[in-house]
Amino acid sequence: MLLWSSGFIGAKLGLPYAEPLTFLLIRYLCVIVLLALIATAMAAPWPRDLRQTLHIAASGVLIHALYLGGVFTAIHRGLPAGITALIVGLQPLLTAIGAGVVLAERVSPRQWAGLGLGFVGVALVVAHKTGAVPAAQLGAMMLPALLALLGITLGTLYQKRFCPHFDLRTGSVIQFLASALLTAPFAFAHETMHVTWNPQFLFALGWLVLVLSIGAITLLNLLIRSGSAVNVARLFYLTPPTTAVLAWAIFGETLTGLALGGMVLAVAGVWMARAR
Repeated sequence: MLLWSSGFIGAKLGLPYAEPLTFLLIRYLCVIVLLALIATAMAAPWPRDLRQTLHIAASGVLIHALYLGGVFTAIHRGLPAGITALIVGLQPLLTAIGAGVVLAERVSPRQWAGLGLGFVGVALVVAHKTGAVPAAQLGAMMLPALLALLGITLGTLYQKRFCPHFDLRTGSVIQFLASALLTAPFAFAHETMHVTWNPQFLFALGWLVLVLSIGAITLLNLLIRSGSAVNVARLFYLTPPTTAVLAWAIFGETLTGLALGGMVLAVAGVWMARAR
């Protein structure tokens, strides 16, 4: 979760110099080129049939294009990061509900209690960052965040159900290629595509490409492959607390006593929700 959380720091560094979908599209294209070269050099196997390829592509669109595009767009529209984190923080609870229906996974009362406690902890961590949003604008701001929540929840369940096992090198190329193909038309239609290529943007882009899109996403795919959907989803409760600590260390943002208490509850919730 440390790697995953650092993505929000990278986004904060890079978004002032590129619009959200433009930033993501450049990120996807860089990852595709790097992973394609790695897959070719290592003679990594590609999916055996079109059906498996489409399943991998669909999971990539949900986890990458819909989730990241929704989060970046919501923040770009002015939705406070705290509200965005709260909305996306519902993901472990929704995943637990979906896991029972889609994957026939049993969620124990202890796990439900841990998931509930974790959400309360997340709410306390981001409470002081929610800010005031005009009611007339709230709906337009929240819609992308809700789409992001839908994307990461359905993406985790879909990948666990239809394509838990694939080569992480070639499979990631397929996932990011599908995400780029979906993102590109929206970026061209709704954004200026202007980018300020300065050292800060290049650092943010390099961090998101190498550490997040290759490092953290590879670990996420391994977790989905080896663990239950609920066991993977519960770890997302650690993202807001870890991001808050990184923001405090890097940007000097305030850490309140309420946030520190929320971190303790979030960690306790993740521990309680683990599969035995």
